[in-house]
Amino acid sequence: MTMKVLYLIYAIAILSLSDKCNKQTAPGKYKGRLEVAGICMNYTIKLLEGRIDTSRIASNWTDDATGKSYKDVFALGNPCSFPSSIKQGDEFYFYIDTAAEKGCVTCMAYYPKPPKKLSIRIAEK
Repeated sequence: MTMKVLYLIYAIAILSLSDKCNKQTAPGKYKGRLEVAGICMNYTIKLLEGRIDTSRIASNWTDDATGKSYKDVFALGNPCSFPSSIKQGDEFYFYIDTAAEKGCVTCMAYYPKPPKKLSIRIAEK
């Protein structure tokens, strides 16, 4: 009977550990700030909290229009899904969105933005 209890405890421990491992592989929640709200949704977002693979964001980028330098930024990859309520300087939480980008119409005016872009989904507060 004691061995059965030990096996049961062992099985529960294994299941709880595997559940924690699965949660760690779920998409991360990040904190960002809209640094540059350029014309025609040419937006630049700065990563404030969380870790994103450095190959997916620009570790250093300079806005050619202003000469201002930024660290850990990326261009908004899905402008039509970005809420209009978020203004330049606002901080927000987000997830990286791997779903297929929905097509939308944006104007073609150019404003400098980082060479790397990410599609994101804003998280509820």
